[in-house]
Amino acid sequence: MTKIRITKGKFDGIRACADSRGVIAALAMDQRGSLQKMLAKANPAGAADDDLVRFKTAVTEGLSPHASAILLDPEYGLPAVQVKAAGAGLLLAYEKSGYDTTTRGRLPDLIPEWSVRRLAEAGADAIKLLVHYDPDDAPALNTVKEAFIERVGAECVAVDVPLFLEIVGYQDGLDEKGLEFARLKPGKVARYMAEFSRPRYGVDVLKVEVPISMKFVAGTAAFGGTAAYTRSEALAHFREAASAAGKPYIYLSAGVSDAVFRETLELAIEAGTAFSGVLCGRATWQDGVPAYATQGYDALRAWLADRGAENIAALNALLARGATPWWTVYGGRENIEVV
Repeated sequence: MTKIRITKGKFDGIRACADSRGVIAALAMDQRGSLQKMLAKANPAGAADDDLVRFKTAVTEGLSPHASAILLDPEYGLPAVQVKAAGAGLLLAYEKSGYDTTTRGRLPDLIPEWSVRRLAEAGADAIKLLVHYDPDDAPALNTVKEAFIERVGAECVAVDVPLFLEIVGYQDGLDEKGLEFARLKPGKVARYMAEFSRPRYGVDVLKVEVPISMKFVAGTAAFGGTAAYTRSEALAHFREAASAAGKPYIYLSAGVSDAVFRETLELAIEAGTAFSGVLCGRATWQDGVPAYATQGYDALRAWLADRGAENIAALNALLARGATPWWTVYGGRENIEVV
């Protein structure tokens, strides 16, 4: 295999977000609008901006010692950087939370007062960008998103900091949690993994959905009663998506429970995919929301020290068993030339 050349800044940034084995066992705490809704749902009094800051700070302090890195946002998450475990890498989100529902296409946008350079100056080892993408959408619409990613990728190249691209699939008119979308999801995930592995985008790590919807996998604990795929078909979908990747890839939890996400990773391991870790958010800490919303900061800290730590320890045990170093896709660490 031809040697892969990676610049020192990008190599060091990815390494800072990985553990000693080269596996990315990262925690996502960059939720903004969704976290505010979760907190408000748990407490009728609502959720102020300060509640988001305090929640992120508690989660970072409590769980970052168990993670290889933590993902935060610069809008509410910067105070949490001060309590991050010294050994944990830092990813900072660059995109605005959510998307404009009045415009077709779920078009992405950036936080206007931030740049890649400013995020790096704030301590980011890597930049995270989320884009909603349907490979079957109108080419004119997808071209806008592709050019958007190219611009951010070029910005990361200029600053020499790695780009973690999070792609979330969808199709207008379909419920992403429904049966019809579940049948389409494997093909969409494989195609966007192939697309954004292309060098033109400047992506260093793909943060992707698993290519199946666990609720529709027959024979699993998460099975909801209607099958989109058999277990063997689900395993094949994992392999097909993995074969499309030309970059290191990690799985996102997509808001499922910790039990469902762990079972999902069990399937990925059984399929033999070379995934390089996770960037897991709500599956780890979402059950702590009611503790904070109804009992306050100290109750959340207690929950994190108990159940939160158990959740992340169970996840780390799976990664130790089945995740592969991020350089695996390049043929091994010895096949990378740092320049």
